Amino acid sequence: NFGKYKKAFSTNLYVDTKKFFSTQCIDKRQFDIGYIGRFHEEKGILNILKSIKSIITHYPDIKIFIAGEGDLLYEITKQIEHDNIQNNVYLHQWISHTDLPKFLNQVKIILNPSIKEGLPNIILEAMACKTIVLATSVGAIPSIIKDGETGFIMEDNSPECIAQNVIRALNSPNLEMIAENGRRLVERTYSFEKTVETWRRVFHHVLTL
Repeated sequence: NFGKYKKAFSTNLYVDTKKFFSTQCIDKRQFDIGYIGRFHEEKGILNILKSIKSIITHYPDIKIFIAGEGDLLYEITKQIEHDNIQNNVYLHQWISHTDLPKFLNQVKIILNPSIKEGLPNIILEAMACKTIVLATSVGAIPSIIKDGETGFIMEDNSPECIAQNVIRALNSPNLEMIAENGRRLVERTYSFEKTVETWRRVFHHVLTL
């Protein structure tokens, strides 16, 4: 019966903290917000785009980085054209894992407005790069994203809610502290070394049953 080890087995995700680290402080980054991932409905990517017109009323010069691939690519390009936000949005193709740290270091806040999720690696990798995460409270995300401490949580993924929380996050005076807290959490819990130690303890307990 492995039930008692469920929590330990759930921590098999890890981040290479020697590869994913901060090379650029928050206030020097090119893009204010970003999304990196699959272009699918459950990820909330279209709602991000629909939120931008509201955000622009507060931040006219906001720069948004969108990268990925998927079946919504056509809808994404049409939404950008429809809302005339081409000057605010930079649309990029899928990013290889090798290049991911470079792009994460160009974004202040990464958005994850999914309607369902486990614990996506992109969140942990962003935190390792001191890129602040703004995400919906789904799956295992609330276990690592504490609002105003290690990132920001939004109540749902509606365009209105996304816009409200992007503005709230960008107005926060504690972005550098939140970014640092996120990096420390990843180092403490999700680094390769910590994950190996977790599995070592699990196997030790199993073998001594």
